Amino acid sequence: MNLKPLKIGELTARLPIIQGGMGVGVSLSRLAGTVAKEGGIGIISAAQPGFLEPDFETDTLNANLRALGRHIEQAKELACGGIVGVNIMCALNNYKEYVQCCIDHGADLIISGAGLPTDLPALTKDSNIKIAPIVSPPKAAQTLLKLWDRHYGRTADLVVIEGPKAGGHLGYTKEEVEALDSTGYDKQILEIIECVKQYEKKYQKEIPVIFAGGVYDRADIDHYMSLGCAGVQMATRFVVTEECDVDPRFKEAYLNAGKEDIVLVKSPVGMPGRAIRNAFMAERETSNEKIPKCYHCLKKCDITKIPYCITGALVRAAKGDVDNSLLFCGENAYRLNKMTTVHELLAELSQ
Repeated sequence: MNLKPLKIGELTARLPIIQGGMGVGVSLSRLAGTVAKEGGIGIISAAQPGFLEPDFETDTLNANLRALGRHIEQAKELACGGIVGVNIMCALNNYKEYVQCCIDHGADLIISGAGLPTDLPALTKDSNIKIAPIVSPPKAAQTLLKLWDRHYGRTADLVVIEGPKAGGHLGYTKEEVEALDSTGYDKQILEIIECVKQYEKKYQKEIPVIFAGGVYDRADIDHYMSLGCAGVQMATRFVVTEECDVDPRFKEAYLNAGKEDIVLVKSPVGMPGRAIRNAFMAERETSNEKIPKCYHCLKKCDITKIPYCITGALVRAAKGDVDNSLLFCGENAYRLNKMTTVHELLAELSQ
């Protein structure tokens, strides 16, 4: 059976597959633009996109905004009319500036999580950009959609459900992740879909619900769409494509990882995260990193208390220092065994 196109208002993607935003430096313009060109939705990460800019160390915010704007424009050009979005973490400082950068440079969509994007409607009210919250437990979806409705008189254009098998930061405690390993997440997906339907009815519009977290192959896509999802978001599988923006050594770390290497780690963001256990993360289990510099990237971060600087750890990963860094990944990264291309991957998933 052919996959149905994904419609977000007047926007249409030929394939109901969103490439998840991955930072630092993993999903930038080349990956996002290629995915959009091939019929999916490409997502740039707003997490320190200016890490290669010459003034990143001295003027981090402006380096990031300049690089983000350039990557959006380059991805849009490469996409040839395809849909390009940006993932912005709520936990970032200068959230408002990143949102405005997306609007100014022509992004089609903002996906926002790592917290609830409570003020995103206010920040985008004078634009045509689509907005999509990332929600985890059903309560988060209920709380946020109710708040947007009451305070702003609008609702989401798209809702992304992030399940417990996702990579990077998770909207669950470690105990919740372990409990959901045995019970599964389908019940919560159905609850969120029912919640969204209330707002579809009220606002007389379709609100596609997308599932993310552990989606690996076509069987997974078919399963989540059978539950009522309009599509899926995938990240891990796009890392080992030729077009992925990250250093080749990062990709090799994915290909070399065993199942036992993928663990839940403590993140300075205040959430658990899923990553590859390397020498750096093993050291963090017994001692905190000596942090030479604060990039002021997170709203709630005290360098005297955190186990490591997340910007420094992710930048080193993006540059290929895979033993001395944080290597975020999804639960199924160990299943990867070869490099591919975006075209080949999307062809495989759409067969």
